[in-house]
Amino acid sequence: MDSQQIFRYGYTTDSGINYDLTSISNPVLSEWTLNSLKFNLSGSPNSPLSGHSSTGESPFMPVEVHPQDNTKVSSEDIRHALQELETVLMAPDTDEQPMTTSTKTWAPLETLINTQPQARPHKRLREFPDSCPQNGVKHLLIKCAEAMSDDQIEEFQYLVQEARCVVSIHGDPIQRLGAYMLEGLVARHEESGTNIYKALKCHEPENRELLYCMRILYDMCPYFKFGYMAANGAIAEALRTEDRIHIIDFQIAQGTQWTTLIQALAARPGGPPHVRITGISQGDNLQLVGKMLHDMSRKFNIPFEFNPLAVPCEEVTRDMLKIRGGEALAVNFSLQLHHTPDESVDVNNPRDGLLRMVKRLSPKVMTLVEQESNTNTSPFLARFTETMDYYSAMMESIDDSLARESKERIGVEQHCMGKDIVNMIACEGKERVERHELLGKWRLRLCMAGFKQCPLSSYVNSVIKKLMACYSDKYTLVEKDGALLLGWKGRSLISASAWH
Repeated sequence: MDSQQIFRYGYTTDSGINYDLTSISNPVLSEWTLNSLKFNLSGSPNSPLSGHSSTGESPFMPVEVHPQDNTKVSSEDIRHALQELETVLMAPDTDEQPMTTSTKTWAPLETLINTQPQARPHKRLREFPDSCPQNGVKHLLIKCAEAMSDDQIEEFQYLVQEARCVVSIHGDPIQRLGAYMLEGLVARHEESGTNIYKALKCHEPENRELLYCMRILYDMCPYFKFGYMAANGAIAEALRTEDRIHIIDFQIAQGTQWTTLIQALAARPGGPPHVRITGISQGDNLQLVGKMLHDMSRKFNIPFEFNPLAVPCEEVTRDMLKIRGGEALAVNFSLQLHHTPDESVDVNNPRDGLLRMVKRLSPKVMTLVEQESNTNTSPFLARFTETMDYYSAMMESIDDSLARESKERIGVEQHCMGKDIVNMIACEGKERVERHELLGKWRLRLCMAGFKQCPLSSYVNSVIKKLMACYSDKYTLVEKDGALLLGWKGRSLISASAWH
């Protein structure tokens, strides 16, 4: 089985052609996912700030998103580009059913978010129009952060009142980002950032709304989609001749990254290998994920085992992983390793310790997908501006795909980004769990742990380049030193690399 087979299933275009762009980004949830996962239809928790903050519009007021079928990329240009790849990407017909529309009555957005006029300070800045100048909002937010950093509390509170007049979750990208960053600043001042982060952190895959928001994000913005695609391609290529495969996934989430790989293995000439997946997660979803993967493996006649580990990644030991002789091992870190504390948080340096433990397992391949941002050890002001730069690019790219008034867009930004932004701005020490590093720093850590970088699949890279043409020309893809960097307007947002 070569890496080309990994792309033969799962992605449905408006023209009815099935492709796989990445395992986690399937725009139609499979029948075994829908049957296995008991989704929680309850709304997200309110922000702890919403009861006492002076703002009239908290970005963390619950916004319920009504799943629809019109959120996938569907322009004529995209259909045409995908059809050109039909000879290598087209899948056989499947019996997967689309996600059905909920019968729940959804309240109008205006009833979910308080939009009452806000009290303004006596002395105020000029009011910005609806299309607020981007530099003006950025400047005001930076002034707020500087006042807090300098412990100028009165000035900070005044500037916060000014900023509340020009940020909005309904505005342009910098205004929307400003709403979340402002909540982070207020939470930092009130020392409530940790409470907000914990309240907003949903458990996968129980929350159907979160899954739907993730689906929209992965379908509309190719960074995560192509990052997973690159990782799966590297694994498929490294294990193409193996009869017994063991994949260790540090933070398996809802497990959908592996659905496409399992289907590709089922089509391998000579028959499928025996597959064992160890899924690590602190959530209570592991039984459901295991059932989904078992059901899928039975459908495709693949010998399969699932080993659930409900422990923090840094506490995983070799004995827990049940390593067996004769199995080819692959280890996957997708958007997880930055959550593991390093030497700046814990003198024992769990992050590097985890990498050394994995190296001792002698995997045939280890894949790393991470956000390309430098927020780990940066001081507060530098971290604030880096967060602003990173997420402003992310929200600009969302604007290119989702209407500004879209409830889906609000849900994506609230559930998939808001809590992370608050954590990076409001929290410090062990409470700050969003600690991103640049590819160069990851490369240094991995080399110190004994890893050597190996190139990603050239076939996968070529497919990703072609599929990038289906999206806005503002998306960028750079191959650098054997890794892929995906970004927006030249600002790299996601890196993908493989190691052994």
